[in-house]
Amino acid sequence: MVSYVSALLYGVGGIVVAGMALLVAFQEKLVYVPVLPGLTKSYPITPARLRLPYEDVWLRSADGVRLHAWFIKLIPECRGPTVLFFQENAGNIAHRLEMVRIMIQRLQCNVFMLSYRGYGASDGYPSQHGIAKDAQAALDHLSQRTDIDTSRIVVFGRSLGGAVGALLTKNNPDKVAALILENTFTSILDMAGVLLPFLKWFIGGTGSKGPKILNFLVRSPWSTIDIVGQINQPILFLSGLQDEMVPPSHMQMLYAKVASHNRECIFVEFPNGMHMDTWLAGGDHYWRTTQQFIENHVPEIKEHESCHDDKGDSFSS
Repeated sequence: MVSYVSALLYGVGGIVVAGMALLVAFQEKLVYVPVLPGLTKSYPITPARLRLPYEDVWLRSADGVRLHAWFIKLIPECRGPTVLFFQENAGNIAHRLEMVRIMIQRLQCNVFMLSYRGYGASDGYPSQHGIAKDAQAALDHLSQRTDIDTSRIVVFGRSLGGAVGALLTKNNPDKVAALILENTFTSILDMAGVLLPFLKWFIGGTGSKGPKILNFLVRSPWSTIDIVGQINQPILFLSGLQDEMVPPSHMQMLYAKVASHNRECIFVEFPNGMHMDTWLAGGDHYWRTTQQFIENHVPEIKEHESCHDDKGDSFSS
């Protein structure tokens, strides 16, 4: 009996040690993947390839890291809403250009695409602390522009980008008009148990039943579930029910966390949507839902409405 208990304890100890080693050595490589396998860090295309007029923007984060972004404007003389776009954890902003092209066409908006530190043409190395500073630098830049309506800045984030966007929105109630979250996780602590099931007993977020003894090792917890409850701006939740990366239950938990106090939240499910293609699988319903949300919660200023009639011819599909 004693030997059995000893073996069990050794086994549990071995799992803990293995989990600690994995977390210490590889966690940044699991959370942040600036370069997709077989590709380079550079942008494979620019917005010009899709005939999108754009501006290269160079920023400095608060800690001095040089950042790159693309600002794609709908029509120079018109001031529609501006979407501050935060991507997922893998690849770079160029890989999202086809989706952004449709976004501009369907939502009649400007789009600001930030490359996190360590991604694309931006310098540095990714971390939660650093990327939060990068997002703030992007928002500060937009807030100081004179060629957009700064009262109509909408933050959009998918997956990791949703965690980035939620934190930024919470910290800037006077600068962000609304937030759109798509297929976003409750926290990296909870995702650790999804990606590495044997860790779920040792790592977890606020709703976890395990002992959480390895939580202190996680350098980028991105606890969105603890952030959304502090957001008072309108939030649109877009959930793909076939998400193969982030369990759809994470989006449901995020919505439940905020809906009790924020009456300007909308939750929409897309039965065929996977992690990366919900915008595509959702088709017209996806874009109409998003358009209506923006029109209702980030309304157009009357003096600029005369521009609207000409916007539909800006880009061809």
